[in-house]
Amino acid sequence: MSRGRDSSTPGRPGRLDNPHRPDNRHRLDNPDQLDDPDRLGNPHRLDNPDRLGRPRLHLRRTDSTNARARALALAGAPHGTLVTAAEQTAGRGRQGRRWSAPAGSSLLVSLVLRERHLGSAESRLDETAGHSDCRSPALLPLAAAVAVCDVAGADARIKWPNDIVFERSGAGTQPLLAKVAGILVEARPQEGWAVLGIGLNAALRIADLPAELHATAATLGLSRDALEPLLDRLLGALERRLGEGAAETLAAWRARDALRGREIAWTTGGARADGHGRAEAHGRADEHGQADGIGRADGIDNAGRLIVALPDGGCTALGAGEVHLAAAG
Repeated sequence: MSRGRDSSTPGRPGRLDNPHRPDNRHRLDNPDQLDDPDRLGNPHRLDNPDRLGRPRLHLRRTDSTNARARALALAGAPHGTLVTAAEQTAGRGRQGRRWSAPAGSSLLVSLVLRERHLGSAESRLDETAGHSDCRSPALLPLAAAVAVCDVAGADARIKWPNDIVFERSGAGTQPLLAKVAGILVEARPQEGWAVLGIGLNAALRIADLPAELHATAATLGLSRDALEPLLDRLLGALERRLGEGAAETLAAWRARDALRGREIAWTTGGARADGHGRAEAHGRADEHGQADGIGRADGIDNAGRLIVALPDGGCTALGAGEVHLAAAG
């Protein structure tokens, strides 16, 4: 099979078929078909107008579920369309990083989300009013991160901006943050849609990863038979979190914050002052991975930016970039 080709229904690779056809029911031994998720056994989701997961395209192997979902969005796929895969050959995380997972070991999920379910493309939470729609593009990754934590367990934490991690004891005073899930949102607000991608190490065996990832990767340790029930729970959690108010989601995110009160280092490709006299950072880490700054993480503001207290007494609001726990001195 050539790289980047989908392994889908024979003769109709990647085609979005009628999910109500009786021969289109999901079978674990023949997963490459569009599925009607009425088979998923959560009765509370059946009457939800914002229901996620229908229709569903499941692929044995693809380059990227986000790429497939983007193509479906461009072709007019409805809100809630779900793309899943047993294996990705070119899965991507933030900053263009590759998401690596052995076949059948992880939930690899991408959802098409449409504008009327996302809120206005211009919607932002007013920092004094304390209310808005958490489905706006700015807050969508935060709501998704909280939903992943809902199913990953009480010990799951969020490393800004959208990695889900478990804490492990480190050699010094700082813990190690082992990544169990990642989130990638690719939005086209001018066209009224976004694609939400989630990779969750559910049945992964750490020993199956390259040795250099053993210390920084985590898994839920489930069996492969547990992947479909976990997917149902994740879709339900996403529906709940996308349907709640922004203030509630922000509070839940802050309760899971893995960085608050800890010394961090960050890298960005530049910064500009925002309207509050703070620096809003944008861009990517430089090619040498050198830190642009250090400080103490002080939570997120109502727009989802990371607030960092600086050694000189000032503060910075990071809108993007890469953040890591600073090495203990």
